[in-house]
Amino acid sequence: MTGRLVHTGQVVIDLVMQVPALPPVGGDVLALSTIEYVGGGFNVMAAAARAGADVVYAGGHGTGARGDRVRAELAAADITLSQDITSDVDTGVCVVLLDSTGERTFVTGSGAETAVGEPLPALEPADIGYVSGYSLVVPEKAEQVLAMQGGSLLVDPGPLVADIDPDIWARTLARTAVLSCNDREAQLLTSKADPVEAARELAGRLPRNAVAVVRTGPAGCVVAQQGTVQVVPSIKVDVVDTNGAGDAHCGWFAAELLRGTDVLEAARRANVAAAIAVTRSGPATAPTRSEVEAKAL
Repeated sequence: MTGRLVHTGQVVIDLVMQVPALPPVGGDVLALSTIEYVGGGFNVMAAAARAGADVVYAGGHGTGARGDRVRAELAAADITLSQDITSDVDTGVCVVLLDSTGERTFVTGSGAETAVGEPLPALEPADIGYVSGYSLVVPEKAEQVLAMQGGSLLVDPGPLVADIDPDIWARTLARTAVLSCNDREAQLLTSKADPVEAARELAGRLPRNAVAVVRTGPAGCVVAQQGTVQVVPSIKVDVVDTNGAGDAHCGWFAAELLRGTDVLEAARRANVAAAIAVTRSGPATAPTRSEVEAKAL
């Protein structure tokens, strides 16, 4: 590894409720199970750390029981903190409704992770700074992220992609080295249902040599760079829980780039990591390097 993954986004507590189906408006359903995890940005960082990357969390973490739990899990994963504790507010919560098909729906209550505290650390030339769409929808946080100097940016717009201010989004793309999104998000950004065409258009909006990755679930992903578009297939698995699959993909892809891995090989390994992750219940289920290498042979 020649650089670090510096995550500028949000670590929250995920309250995961497995339900037979989403409730109708005004209705209710009984959860089959309810479990709390440390999630959000933790999923990406844990994936990168398990892949062997040196990882720094540059986001906020609060005062209270949830903040304490976040710090404990970050320490256990050997992830370094760069910010002090945010006073007077605890870390936020994301309610995850996981239905019988393995798909998930989110409701997020923000906390200290979105607070704008001390300036973000400057990136070293070999570092990758991870930028989440959850940061970009908070104007003050977005400005803080865009003021960060050095390194390369990997941007994952996430489910709130349509809520990002167009000016902030344009300024973000101008600094993006890797744009990674799922096929739904790619369609929202380009109005193109075909992920190959969406990837091609997204790459055209990025600086020269930048990479656009469109994650296509069990099919794998599409990688576009310098006018070339390549479909990178995944492996077949039995899906248990898709929560955190995109995070596993992003974390592994970043870790491979930090190792100097070719972009297409990095995408192939990220596909395998995401496939293994969905065979396990919970958000931070990315595999270790040995597990991915065993499947990627």
